[in-house]
Amino acid sequence: MEDKMNIDKLIFRIKGCFILITLLLGHFHSSYWLWATAFVGANMIQSSFTGICLMAIILKKIGVKPGKAFE
Repeated sequence: MEDKMNIDKLIFRIKGCFILITLLLGHFHSSYWLWATAFVGANMIQSSFTGICLMAIILKKIGVKPGKAFE
């Protein structure tokens, strides 16, 4: 099974990493980092309703192959 990189996989990986990193920073550094976590969550909810994701637009412009979610 080939692991072809597409926008969907990159979006989930980037947002997942961002959430985990900001949660760790919120726990060990400052609770204000949790606002960044909330922003990512709100962006995920917004993009589920509108189908518009800024990260997906940027990745598409740099030539990453589209997936099924952000066509």
